[in-house]
Order: sequence, then structure tokens, then C-alpha cells
Amino acid sequence: MEEIVVLENVVKEYRNGERAVRAVNGVSLSIERGSFVVVLGPSGSGKTTLLNIISGLVSPTSGQVRVAGKDISAMTDTQATRFRADSVGFVFQFFNLFPTLTVLENVEIGLALKIKDPMELRERSIRYLKMVGLEDMESKFPDQLSGGEQQRVSVARAVASQPELLIADEPTGNLDAETGETVWALLRNMNRETGTTVIAVTHWAEAAEFADKTLYLRSGRIERISGPGAGR
Repeated sequence: MEEIVVLENVVKEYRNGERAVRAVNGVSLSIERGSFVVVLGPSGSGKTTLLNIISGLVSPTSGQVRVAGKDISAMTDTQATRFRADSVGFVFQFFNLFPTLTVLENVEIGLALKIKDPMELRERSIRYLKMVGLEDMESKFPDQLSGGEQQRVSVARAVASQPELLIADEPTGNLDAETGETVWALLRNMNRETGTTVIAVTHWAEAAEFADKTLYLRSGRIERISGPGAGR
């Protein structure tokens, strides 16, 4: 299958005074298009830094990063910003919804730069709200929803832009265990329905049950890989 993400000996160093700290330390990996990848590891293992490198938010100190055929490690800040806008959707631990906008408007605002026609904008937003089971809540405001429902709005907004890659950083870290499991199942279902490649980091080990491939990070290195795609 086609590889959508390829990292070759990627290093990310931060300076702590005169000392260099390697948050990511020589990582090489490939991720197939349409797959669901979970990255596990303790705090400080480099999970979020790795996500930020793959999504073009952070440039590596050395090594090459190719996403959807583009060498994002060589991009300027302007090019990386355009790449994220065109190709990447984000789901975060905190839902990042606009409190004064309705559920529907929160999804629409994520599409406003791509879709100018108001009717098309509304129709696509409603279609993705239906996919996450919130079609009856489009007129509600975020503070009228549960935490799990707010995260579903966040997922709908991220996937409605039809990105090639969905990045989820601790997407259930702010939810109770039962609600969190529901959100993981939703992410997996969206992955299967839309074909969007999903890469998610989490502390929750059980998330591996939803993954095609699970990466275990420690001290900035891949300690092991499990799942059907473990050999790639």
C-alpha cells in the first residue's frame, strides 16, 4: 500500500542552557495511507513533538519528513502553514470550540477558507455532524453539550475539511474512561468511513485496540511497534 508518512532518521533537539535535549532521537518510520496509528509512551517520551513534526508545526533538527509526497522538513514557515491548511486536520485534548458559535457554526468555521458557497458549506457541515451522531444538536452551543459531545464536534470539524491526515493529540485526555472509549471508537469509525489516515497520541494503553499499528515511544526513540503493520 501507498505510504503517506515517511520519516528518515529524524532528530529534534531543544536547547536547555548549554545542554541539548533530544525530544525525538533518530526516529525512522512509515505509515500507510488510510491506516489508524496510535502512539503510546510516558510523559516526556516525545509523543507530541513527533506529532508536531509530522504535521509541519515543528521542523526537525535533522532528518527527512515526507507527508503525502511532500518534503515538509524542507518547507518554509509559509509553505508549512499552507500544507497544514490543505492537508491536515487536528483534534486536541481541549476541544477548542468557539463558545459563542453553535455546533453547526463551529464546524462551518473550519471550512470557511475552503468553501465559499454558503449552501455547500452548510450541507457538508451537516453531513459530517450526522457522521458523528450530532445532527439534532446543530443549533446548540458548546456549553449545552457534554464533554464527549464537544469532542465529537471537534472531530466533525477536523474531518469535514477532508484532510489527507488527521492528527489527534490526547483526544480523550479530558474525558472519563467510558466517554473516552466512545471517542476512540468514533475516530476509528471515521477512519474507516472516510479513508482519512489517523495518527493519535495518548497515555491510554487500551487505545491500541483500535489501531492498525501502535508505536511505543521512550526517551524520543521507538521502543517497539505492534499490530498488523508492525513490520513496516
